[in-house]
Amino acid sequence: MSAGRVKAVVFDFDGVIVESGDIKTEAFLELFAAYPEHLPAIKRHHLDNLGVSRFKKFAWIYDELLHLPFDTGEKIRLGDRFSAIVFQKVCETPFVPGAREALDALARAGVHLAIASGTPQDELDRIVDARGLRPFFAEVHGSPTEKATAAASVIRRWSLAPDEVLFVGDGTTDHVAATTAGVRFLARRTPDLAEHWAAVGCACVDDLCGLERLVVS
Repeated sequence: MSAGRVKAVVFDFDGVIVESGDIKTEAFLELFAAYPEHLPAIKRHHLDNLGVSRFKKFAWIYDELLHLPFDTGEKIRLGDRFSAIVFQKVCETPFVPGAREALDALARAGVHLAIASGTPQDELDRIVDARGLRPFFAEVHGSPTEKATAAASVIRRWSLAPDEVLFVGDGTTDHVAATTAGVRFLARRTPDLAEHWAAVGCACVDDLCGLERLVVS
């Protein structure tokens, strides 16, 4: 990384720390399997909004595609079903290559670490604990906390300048959050967004192998 040392890294979770991006995509398709005519649009909306709360996506699907009421009861029902589909799979899915090693190395180097995810807070906490990741992270932010707010919390906690913080994400909403907070951004490149990252000129990596060398060099 150029222009000074990074002192804190904020990670998205799905698709950045663990290979759970496809799990969430498949869960949306399973959840709305009764509406096959809308599945392509549901998949596209999900992929275009990686990192956004699932509940915001549910509301969009109900408002824009199904034209059905989306009340509190339906929100709870869908949220419970989605969590039941994904929780165990996310707990068992492999790490993104190099992720666990990068966390170890960054922690040893004294870099502050945090998570900012669109996953509901209670579910994210359970996953982080189940995977034994809690000791790495001083802050774990899930929905409804906005990702830009999470990055700002990291800046305040350690009295950092925004350019001393790096946000690592795989979605356009991660990039927007980093820009809003004024922090640096590094994209984990996946096939769905490879062209987008090239078009906007974002720094990219295919995995997290050697991330610590980029951060502390």
